Amino acid sequence: MNKVFVAGHRGMVGSAIVRQLQKCDGVELLMASRNELDLTDAHAVEQWFAKNKPNQVYLAAAKVGGIHANNTYPSEFIAVNLQIQNNVITSAYNNGVKKLLFLGSSCIYPKLASQPIQETSLLTGQLEPTNEPYAIAKIAGIKLCESYNRQYGVDYRSVMPTNLYGPNDNFHPQNSHVIPAMMRRFHEAKVNQDKQVVVWGTGKPMREFLHVNDMAAACVHVMSLPKDEFDRAIPDAMCSHINVGTGVDCTIRELAETMAQVVGFEGQLVFDTTKPDGTPRKLLSVERLKHIGWQYSVSLADGLANTYAWFLENEQQLRQA
Repeated sequence: MNKVFVAGHRGMVGSAIVRQLQKCDGVELLMASRNELDLTDAHAVEQWFAKNKPNQVYLAAAKVGGIHANNTYPSEFIAVNLQIQNNVITSAYNNGVKKLLFLGSSCIYPKLASQPIQETSLLTGQLEPTNEPYAIAKIAGIKLCESYNRQYGVDYRSVMPTNLYGPNDNFHPQNSHVIPAMMRRFHEAKVNQDKQVVVWGTGKPMREFLHVNDMAAACVHVMSLPKDEFDRAIPDAMCSHINVGTGVDCTIRELAETMAQVVGFEGQLVFDTTKPDGTPRKLLSVERLKHIGWQYSVSLADGLANTYAWFLENEQQLRQA
């Protein structure tokens, strides 16, 4: 039996990975809630690994948020994420875990990286200032995995997802990412019969979005590959991560228009140009991902519809959070 620890199993990505792994034979899932295990506590994490002895780890736990949250809590976004990563990866190695998957973020790449962004763009330019602390933490996680691989011969892999959305997302009105924040605003505008919805920024930035179920499927696919097959897709050992995305992007305006259709809002869209746009464009190259035999299956319209259905089912609970 393969004992697999999913760190962050209650989050959007972690819960999707759990659903994906539940479809696999021979997997014993190990999970621990925040009350059961504080991943920022190095001693507690070390003790947990020593007791439970997982064979594999999916490191999906992280402090995450949108532009507003990153701007407001920069110290927490770098410190907490560094603590979680260092504790889990170090304890995994100390307790004999040979295979681990670290989940990063596409914000690791330079603000003005050539499009689509290849994995080799890492550390070639200035980061987007609004989420630099979070990005630096994620870069450190990649390099920590690479360093353990080089020094100890373990198999710690990293995947960099594009903008994710789906069930179990954070729908907080200030601290959420663009899709859940926009979905909540459009829904409330529809319920209140408002005549307009205000969208942050100019609407011109280009973004790529991936449904979390696709992300989970990609993670399990990457982890299931034999090491030699994975290594053949990674020609540069100093750039060992893989982008995970669709290879397709849209403007924020197009996203808002699609959102209005999905939610059923019939009013006017107004763009608040006093709010920051963030990175002008962020489209990932997914050539490595295709090379190892995986590509996305959930379209943006279908994914938004699925997410909105989940939001409606859980609206009361989300408002109490």
